[in-house]
Amino acid sequence: MLDGKRLLVTGIATGDSIAAAVAERALLSGAEVWVAAFPRDVPAAKAVAATFPKPVTVTAVDATSEEDLTVLEEDVRRQWGHLDGVLHAIAFAPQAALTGIIDVPANAVETALRTSVWTYSAFGGMLGRLAPPSGASLVGLDFDSERAWPVYNWMGPCKAALRSLNGYLARDLGTVRVRSNLVAAGPLRTRAASGIPDFEVLVHSWARQAPLLWDPTDASGVADVVCFLLSDLARLITGEVIHVDGGFHAMATWLNQSKC
Repeated sequence: MLDGKRLLVTGIATGDSIAAAVAERALLSGAEVWVAAFPRDVPAAKAVAATFPKPVTVTAVDATSEEDLTVLEEDVRRQWGHLDGVLHAIAFAPQAALTGIIDVPANAVETALRTSVWTYSAFGGMLGRLAPPSGASLVGLDFDSERAWPVYNWMGPCKAALRSLNGYLARDLGTVRVRSNLVAAGPLRTRAASGIPDFEVLVHSWARQAPLLWDPTDASGVADVVCFLLSDLARLITGEVIHVDGGFHAMATWLNQSKC
């Protein structure tokens, strides 16, 4: 499905991450993969990459640094010439922005928005400049931002902003045949999830309400959909949010969320 595609994957720090599952599935589907890891995560990303079925390049990149992104773009252009797709699997909020909404320091919110939202636009611009004439695909990871959860806090508004940005990127990148889509996954026990206070509230909600069995330890179903969006099979899909959540989003909420 991804034969000959050259893909940039961000966000690998542990083997249980969605990004790691996507990278492995993409390699098995014929792609070449370049991993951009946060500098302190590079040793861990290399250890995960060593388990992949094919060799990959692992580069240290702070996605919030315009200088790092410029260097990455130049390296990809020099070594590959073009880029067929990017998985944006980057989200972070300081603890202060995860424990509440009111009276949160402005710098904590700014960090959350720059890391979780602005970087998606930055990688979209990079992909637009590196895409071949046949087009390319930008895919980001989303979570249900239509409701106010008893946990998640400022990451909820960040994800809502990401959804809005997705539409604007679809508009602007469409002129160079670059697609922008999000995958809204159900709760998965990743390192990022471990930083969310009371994350198990979300897991228990899915166990009770998703019509399809949801396994919070299995990212393979999400990885399959991401790879589909990165492929030419999705060549006319853009500006979309695809839910891979066991059907949770389609069910009427019968739980009292405040008492989960």
